[in-house]
Amino acid sequence: MAKFELKLPKMGESVAEATLTNWLKEVGDSIEADEAVLEIATDKVDSEVPSEVDGVLVEKLFEVDDVVQVGQTIAIIEVEGEGDDASDDISKVSAAKQEATPSEATVKAVEEQVEAAKETASVTIENTDDRFYSPLVKNIAATEGISQSELDSISGTGKDGRVTKNDILQYVENRSKSDSKPQAKAEGKSAPKAASKPKAPVSVNGEDEVIEMSRMGKLIAHHMIESTQTSAHVQSFVECDVTNVWNWRNKVKGPFAKREGENLTFTPIFMEAVAKALKDFPLMNIAVDGDKIIKRKNINLGMAAALPDGNLIVPVIKNADQLNLLGMSKAVNDLAHRARENKLKPDDIQGGTYTVTNVGTFGSIMGTPIINQPQVGILALGAIRKVPAVIETPEGDFIGIRYKMFLSHSYDHRVVNGALGGQFVKRVADYLEDWDINREI
Repeated sequence: MAKFELKLPKMGESVAEATLTNWLKEVGDSIEADEAVLEIATDKVDSEVPSEVDGVLVEKLFEVDDVVQVGQTIAIIEVEGEGDDASDDISKVSAAKQEATPSEATVKAVEEQVEAAKETASVTIENTDDRFYSPLVKNIAATEGISQSELDSISGTGKDGRVTKNDILQYVENRSKSDSKPQAKAEGKSAPKAASKPKAPVSVNGEDEVIEMSRMGKLIAHHMIESTQTSAHVQSFVECDVTNVWNWRNKVKGPFAKREGENLTFTPIFMEAVAKALKDFPLMNIAVDGDKIIKRKNINLGMAAALPDGNLIVPVIKNADQLNLLGMSKAVNDLAHRARENKLKPDDIQGGTYTVTNVGTFGSIMGTPIINQPQVGILALGAIRKVPAVIETPEGDFIGIRYKMFLSHSYDHRVVNGALGGQFVKRVADYLEDWDINREI
């Protein structure tokens, strides 16, 4: 019998790890090729990991809620046969395993360091309701004399904001550089900023219901707080007359549905206008990386979509500026459908360069959305309303009934000034107001 190592596959650009959420097979179960063995979650998307071979599951190397790196072995599957192919597979696995496994000397040195840290530790680090620290992080903190308050102040980059080994080592390095500066300069500086004082626990009586946040809810909360702490949010608002768009859609939606077998919504129309405006203002299609600005070549539009459980997800329309309205409509409908069915792939939510959210779906006339990092802008589409308006004509002004909506543009004032932010959203409005009522699709 030969053994096959099931590894976590690459799941899309920039996806480096995933959380194991559920085992679909138990040790001793038979598995067929392409049959799902376990479920994983990357950021917001749930996926299945299938087996590449027929065999029997003989060992699980990770438990539920463990974080697995791309390329790591998750499970061992026993397969029949000892031919050349099986031997080749085993030799490849063994070679890969030897490359990934540290030498005995390295392991021994690390064990000695950990034991020394345990013996010399004088600082007690405890987990809190909001922060979990691994034994390794606790040992490093104890060895370096890092207090509980200092550790609580470190911004974690791990799952749910967890402090990783790299986070604490980077903190130690920065602290060492600060301590090595001349005393005359150091005296004028304050000590490392401690964590804010924990809030008093919320009192709960017998009539209150305590609801545990979902995994996705925790991730969204973390991303929202991180964004507001990173970007200087500023908003610009434009009222847009979409009467031509309204009348045009009413004229073509019936034939479109009959021909294409799906509905024509307002979303692809708005997405097309945004893509055009981003081509006109490429400095809105950027990302911030420290002190550097990354000017994106492709225009990939994120489309915020509400899920049945109340959470939000942002699938991405890749190269949106290269799609005609028919292609945009099909892309929007496909992503929205798969989002509701929880069938999005990890790559479907990666690589966005600008995001659009439709708050009008819930009846809101405008909103101030939070930027989707590391992007620098997000556009909220308000509800379309039938309102009285002044209409200017060569014969004079008169009052008429028009369909109008508010466009709310949130942008990062670190790199986008008010002129650019305002001109961009005004250009989106111009494209919608100048819509050709005779356009074909």
